[in-house]
Amino acid sequence: PIYLGVAALVRTKLGSPVLFTQDRPGKNGKVFKLIKFKTMSDKRDAQGNLLPDAERLTKVGKWVRSTSLDELPQLINVLKGDMHLIGPRPERKCFVEEYEEKIPYYEGRYQVAPGVTGWAQVNYPYGSNLEDTRQKLMYDLYYVRNWSIWLELKIVWMTAKTVISGKGI
Repeated sequence: PIYLGVAALVRTKLGSPVLFTQDRPGKNGKVFKLIKFKTMSDKRDAQGNLLPDAERLTKVGKWVRSTSLDELPQLINVLKGDMHLIGPRPERKCFVEEYEEKIPYYEGRYQVAPGVTGWAQVNYPYGSNLEDTRQKLMYDLYYVRNWSIWLELKIVWMTAKTVISGKGI
């Protein structure tokens, strides 16, 4: 029901399609199509180029992202086997090449399938620069090297607290 409600809201405010896909590297670097709810308009400048993300994010999109509801369609990726519920978050391909070049051991996160949530997500705020990516990588590599059922349960618990409280890290 939540999925259908969000889809209806996105469709009335942003039109069709309500979902979009992006290429993301997964386990062993294999690229897959990550599925998310659309949160940005298709506004373009006079030359036909898309406006920057910050200018295209809509009020509905902000709300959908703040509640993490834009992540719901990734359950399709989980069912298809592209992702797990828990693991390092798959990064956009356009950033991966830079990260692999500038951050030692970045490719270590591809030893496991990416996840909808992960150790880095529940321990570090949303990152927006290279240093944040380095910090999050430390959490991702900790997860890869120290996986246990107890760590998985702790991540589930911490994710649930974050989603229920509506307060990201």
